[in-house]
Amino acid sequence: MIIKDLLLNKRVNNSCAPVWLMRQAGRTLPEYRALRAQTSSFWDMCFNPKFTVEATLQPVQRFDMDAAILFSDILTVPKALGQKIDFKTGIGPLSDTAFVTTSLSYQPDEFLKNLSPIADSIASIRSKLSQDKTLIGFAGGPLTVAC
Repeated sequence: MIIKDLLLNKRVNNSCAPVWLMRQAGRTLPEYRALRAQTSSFWDMCFNPKFTVEATLQPVQRFDMDAAILFSDILTVPKALGQKIDFKTGIGPLSDTAFVTTSLSYQPDEFLKNLSPIADSIASIRSKLSQDKTLIGFAGGPLTVAC
């Protein structure tokens, strides 16, 4: 049974449970820290397919996880909408404006252009994952992102 089937089988006793960890790519892995040292910023990790693909695949290669978690951040969509967000080492995300809808600008062409590196990363990750692995993405809900 492939992992996709295990993830989609509701209320069925499966032969095994799929295994992955949230935040599985990150500071705990020495190879992640080495990769991060090559980048200019956290956003460079998120919006450069070379780095995103490698960070996403590292835990799968190291621990043989059943799923890869797309390396990203819940603030990627607001950033693509024009929200000014920076990450300060030891502090986290900072914005020069409050997260309100008036500070965002939805211009479809610009939005899709801003997110195209994410789409490229997803396509590349999927092509590199074996068929018995799945790719999981995530997004922050409005209340999560606003808090």
